[in-house]
Amino acid sequence: MKLFKSRTTYQEDDDASLVLASLGGDRDAFGKIVTRYQGLLCSLAYSSLGDLAASEDVAQDAFVEAWKKLGALKDPEKLKSWLCGILRFKVSHYRRSEARRPIGGAVELDDMRELESEEARTEDVTMKEEEQALLWQALEKVPENYREPLVLYYREHRSIEHVAYELDLSEDAVKQRLSRGRKMLQEKMMTFVEEALAKSTPGGVFTAGVLAAMATIAPPAKAAGAGAAAVQVGSWFKWATIASFLASVSGLISTMFALRANFDQSRTKRERRYIVKSVVCYLGSFVLLIAALLGMRYLAIHEYGNPGYYAVVSQGLVAVFALGYSIMTWRQMKGMQRLRMAERARRPDLFTADVDQVGSKKRSYKSKWSFLGVPLVHVKFNITDEGDGPAFGWIAGGEKAYGLLIAWGGITVAPVCVGIISFGIVSIAAVSFGIFSMGAIGIGFIAMGSCAIGYKAYSTLSSTGWESAFSQSFSVAKEAAIGHVAFANEVNSEKAGQIMSLGTVDDVYGIVLGVTALMVIAPVVWYAKEVRKRMAK
Repeated sequence: MKLFKSRTTYQEDDDASLVLASLGGDRDAFGKIVTRYQGLLCSLAYSSLGDLAASEDVAQDAFVEAWKKLGALKDPEKLKSWLCGILRFKVSHYRRSEARRPIGGAVELDDMRELESEEARTEDVTMKEEEQALLWQALEKVPENYREPLVLYYREHRSIEHVAYELDLSEDAVKQRLSRGRKMLQEKMMTFVEEALAKSTPGGVFTAGVLAAMATIAPPAKAAGAGAAAVQVGSWFKWATIASFLASVSGLISTMFALRANFDQSRTKRERRYIVKSVVCYLGSFVLLIAALLGMRYLAIHEYGNPGYYAVVSQGLVAVFALGYSIMTWRQMKGMQRLRMAERARRPDLFTADVDQVGSKKRSYKSKWSFLGVPLVHVKFNITDEGDGPAFGWIAGGEKAYGLLIAWGGITVAPVCVGIISFGIVSIAAVSFGIFSMGAIGIGFIAMGSCAIGYKAYSTLSSTGWESAFSQSFSVAKEAAIGHVAFANEVNSEKAGQIMSLGTVDDVYGIVLGVTALMVIAPVVWYAKEVRKRMAK
């Protein structure tokens, strides 16, 4: 089981996305990795070797080695420590050989400099040999654990926060080591050291040298056999959030239109207050769930306690929410029925319209055509009074709707259904249960949404899958999981992507999203407009 650890990002793409793209053969993505970590690796190498040219050669060699062996990296979020491990091995090897070892097939940095413009030469100032010797003479006397923060601080940003992040130290520890390191240097040497280190920072030439060395080297070995899967994983990262977001919004849209229809069906202030209270409860409970999951995500990825504990609690919270939301919906409808009955007795003057009379044809639509004794279409437009049955037909709509083909409304049951709570083969709702289930909470064989529980589960916040799970936060599954806090046999790898059938998903997701939007928006908008038209007094 693996854990994605949060990290401070200094560029738009995070390490995981860059690693997955690189595994698919994207050299530009690996170039971003080089740009991000070249300062750290060159500084660590120089702090150990005391030779700027040698340190850059060793760091360059480390990056090329990382490109070759990137498939061996099991946890992309541990890229930085993995690169540092490769570098320290290269430094040790260099010391043992006591000679520079050019990178096979690499372009020498001096040759690359000749290709750069005068502006690039000005930016990448080469220190004179005498300055280099004097600089190392001063730094060599400082122990390595104090020397590393000094070198990194003056070469990179002059930021204590940055140094702390790069070296995995606390800011207080960095301040202490910088202070002691400065004291170990003679005061008259301090200014020279600062200026010399600032000039020695690797620039664009270094990055170009690494990419040139990679030009003749095949993509990472692991990606050669599964490059397509890796690309699909990268592609999934790009659109999965959109898909899950749409699934969530689809469920909420159906909920809001159903409640809006309820509002148009109301006749008294007490009924309207009850509906407003219901809306607040629906939205408030969902906001609280999101806040709780985001809070646990923050605690988990910043390692405030056991991440596994937060993962288990998050999954339990989603299950409790799904049950509670379903019960709340059932009680809301029952409560509205009782209130309608009481309001009819209290204010009969507000229920004189034909559409408000029990049994009125304006309260529903039932098609003349039927099949096997069941109407093709049955839609109820008014609030269900106590004792009324649900809408029932091949196509059904209403507060409660049972369809042999399609149903939409509040609580719906059908092969294809849209509602607040839905049960079906293809189910879209705030809380949906189905073979293919989408919603704020999706529960089914293939489940998608803000939270998902299923055989295959895809979500933005919390996924529990028997076989596989994807989430931007918590992912727990038996076989494969992709997420920031993920637990499974295969975690955050291209093999996990293969198990999750991302290739197939990538081929059909556009059609799925289009059909989903049509299925949700068309019927609920029509139903809400028809209710408003029919219920107008």
